[in-house]
Formats: sequence, C-alpha cells, structure tokens
Amino acid sequence: MNPYYRRASFLKSAARLNQSPPDQGTEVAFAGRSNAGKSSALNALCGQKSLARASKTPGRTQLLNFFELDEERRLVDLPGYGYAKVAEAVKQQWQKSLADYVQNRQCLRGLILLMDIRHPLKPFDLQMLQWNTHHGLPTHILLTKADKLKSGAGKSTLLKVRRELSDRPEITIQLFSALKHKGIDECHQVLDIWFDLGNETVSADDGGETEQG
Repeated sequence: MNPYYRRASFLKSAARLNQSPPDQGTEVAFAGRSNAGKSSALNALCGQKSLARASKTPGRTQLLNFFELDEERRLVDLPGYGYAKVAEAVKQQWQKSLADYVQNRQCLRGLILLMDIRHPLKPFDLQMLQWNTHHGLPTHILLTKADKLKSGAGKSTLLKVRRELSDRPEITIQLFSALKHKGIDECHQVLDIWFDLGNETVSADDGGETEQG
C-alpha cells in the first residue's frame, strides 16, 4: 500500500455543489450504485477502518463527502445512485447533486466507478459512463466484492465487461475486494497518475497492471 493515502482525513460534507470546498487543486471522485461498496473501498484504499462510514443500509450516502489528502488533493464520496426504496423527490435531489458535480466541477480529474461484480453495467452505471465520456473525464472501474466469486468466474466477468466497453479507451477496469484487500495497489497506480504524484510518494512495490477497457 502507498502510505500517502493513509493521510486522508474528513474535510466536509455538502448537500449541493455550491457548498463544496473551493474548486481548485485536484479531486478524484468515487461513484456507484447504492451498496456497491464505495465506503468500504475508500477505507481499504486509505488503510483506515472508519474514514468513510459504511452502512448495511443502501442509500445512506446522501451528501458529497470530501476527504483531504493534502492542501491540493481530495477524494470525494458521491451520493449512491439507483436505490429505489427512497422517496422519488429525494432520489432526484441526490442524482442532481451527483450530476452537477460531475458536469461542473473543474478540479475533477477522474472518477472511480464501483460496480458489484455480480451486477455490472446496470443502466445507471452506463449513464454515468456516458456522462463521463461526454465531459472527457477518465473513468476507472472497480468490480467490487470480487471475493464473492471464484477466481475463474471473476476473471470471466472482467473480460466480459472489458469486451462490452472495448470502444471506450478512456475507461480502465480491474477486480477489487475490500474484504480481501485485493486490487488496492492497482487502484493506487491510477490515483497516483490522476493526482500527479511523483515517485517519492509511491511504495516500492505497487504490483499488478491496470486492465484496459
């Protein structure tokens, strides 16, 4: 693990884009369907147990949550999307906040899109990818909860998703398991590039290569 990410600390929450920190520096955002494992992934990537609050109840992340790495770099946990068991007006507000952020945040450098490996490429995921492509935003997909499938089945799903997105070179894809700490170094490699981190902050052994979509 790159020790740089252990320094992440909660900065603030925002219900709307205009409540966010100043639009400067560099941000990488995490998005995904409710219960795709965003909070668990953030905690695993930052080597902390409770940086982001994980919940067994889908749809609990209703705000834009900002985590500071240093004065110029931030991670952002976006509202979970696609969860049906909330009022329609509430769901529309979450999605408006998410869309406003992706479309209008100038310091956003890339987006980590999390998909449960057992249910990839759902309509909301595809909409998210379309938004990102339209705005020229690179996307790195984490196929989360990879520990739920046997190794062969996980690799098969990875290849299937890669095939379906083969015409989108701006998208990279990997397997990920927060529970088993699988894929952390691989994801750190992507974050290092997006955050323009020099070799001085990178651990000696990053391991693995990023799968191209």
